[in-house]
Amino acid sequence: MSAERLYGEAKDALDGGQYDLAIKRYETLEARFPYGRYSQQGQLEIAYAYYKQNEQASAVAAAERFVKLHPNHPNVDYAYYLKGLAYFNEDQGLLSKLSRQDRTERDPKSVRESFDAFKELAQRFPDSKYTPDALARMKYLVNALASHEVHVARWYIRRGAYVAAANRAQFALKNYPEAPAQEDALFVMIQAYDALGMSDLRDDAERILRKNFPQSEHLKKNMLSSVSSAADLGSARDLGVAFKE
Repeated sequence: MSAERLYGEAKDALDGGQYDLAIKRYETLEARFPYGRYSQQGQLEIAYAYYKQNEQASAVAAAERFVKLHPNHPNVDYAYYLKGLAYFNEDQGLLSKLSRQDRTERDPKSVRESFDAFKELAQRFPDSKYTPDALARMKYLVNALASHEVHVARWYIRRGAYVAAANRAQFALKNYPEAPAQEDALFVMIQAYDALGMSDLRDDAERILRKNFPQSEHLKKNMLSSVSSAADLGSARDLGVAFKE
């Protein structure tokens, strides 16, 4: 078959949701016709086929290969976007769905990889049609990363490792300043410093919580004592700096 016919069959299979067949056709196309526009386009579309087939590692590899081979291709922005999507959905497989585990409790490696891919897309192609969605996903991922740090900090609290808990909560405050999870990070710091008997740092964290999250459920439930003075959120970045895990 000609390159055009092979590509046509692969594209028809892709559009019809026959992703396994599409992958085979694209592989055949590149093996027989390694050069030319059909093979080039097929190298990009096979990445999408892998993504839809839930073969996320293969999708990432195919997207990265396309970027390396065709850095100036007019659709290379899509390769960056697809790479971010593949990492974004990497932990959404059957086992995680069955376990119903909160994604903030899992290893955040794929979350970081997804964030980095979307960030690279936004920086290299700010006018790409895929960039607005990438930026929206980045906001979600930032909070997922911050929530993961808070989850680990809570785990330390439950085990009495209060210094480590304060460190992880402080890390979330420093590195993810816009994340909603900061509210919970501050509460963890209050708990940790209270358990350590470090009243000054504990009161500082509470003042910051009251100043920046006056409607916090932690306050509504009367879980904290009343503190009258106020502080700004920037002060949170100095809390617990003397500790190291």
